[in-house]
Amino acid sequence: MDPSLRDRAIGLYDAFTHEHRDRRTLLRQMTALVGSVAAAEALIGGIAASPAAAALTDPTDARLVTRKGSYGIGGGAQMTGYFAAPRNPGRAIGAVMVIHENRGLQPHIEDVARRVALAGFFAVAPDFLSAQGGTPADENAARDLIGKADMDAVLASAVATVGRLAKLSHGTGKVGTVGFCWGGALVDRVALAAGPGLAAAVSYYGPAPDPAEAPKLQVPLMLHYAGKDARVAQTGAPWVAALKAAGKPVAAFDYPGVDHAFNNDTSAERYDKAAADLAWGRTIDFFHRHLDTRA
Repeated sequence: MDPSLRDRAIGLYDAFTHEHRDRRTLLRQMTALVGSVAAAEALIGGIAASPAAAALTDPTDARLVTRKGSYGIGGGAQMTGYFAAPRNPGRAIGAVMVIHENRGLQPHIEDVARRVALAGFFAVAPDFLSAQGGTPADENAARDLIGKADMDAVLASAVATVGRLAKLSHGTGKVGTVGFCWGGALVDRVALAAGPGLAAAVSYYGPAPDPAEAPKLQVPLMLHYAGKDARVAQTGAPWVAALKAAGKPVAAFDYPGVDHAFNNDTSAERYDKAAADLAWGRTIDFFHRHLDTRA
């Protein structure tokens, strides 16, 4: 496909998914772009994440212990999450909260949690649609629910999850978090809200907070941005500049020539293996540096 045509198609899809536009409008715009409804549907399928895509890790990997279930976050409230941990770590391990995209807790994010566990951490991927009945199978319905979520309550549940992870009997007492897209934006906000209760935070292409919030940061923060992601860049650049001006512990990386969601291997048109591998290596090294020793 012509690169400029592909970029225009991704721009249309991003407007649909992040600005809650109507899918019929998306289909009409894509059809005008590529000439037929069939070609438009195929292109949308290549840009969208595919729930049928193969995971990079084996859900039954004998090196891991995994489960999906509920956990308490205080005041009688419960959340559902996916848990993954090394079966025999042989040492105290740090914990990492994995925050999903705006489609809710999908198999791809469970796969990411397993990758975190294989790297030597206790991982939990909460379902931040738990209060709305959990992530539905239809990703468009999930996006609608995300758009209606009480973000103050979501943030409070994330901070409560961090507090619970810090008390794991087999842990170092240190907790990190990593999130993608909507989850990347939430990572920034958790880093501000959790204070020293969080030991490390990594945001992938998440729209950033108001730069005026930068002086509040108390946790080492790593930010990954996609070079072609103008929507996020317009918030990310001022955020990084404000953090650096305030002398905060931030490491920000730009990946030229790649799209928003470049880490998501279930999206054929977005995934960039070289950038994803580089960012993931940096992320895991960052977590080992900040989470491996006891608090």
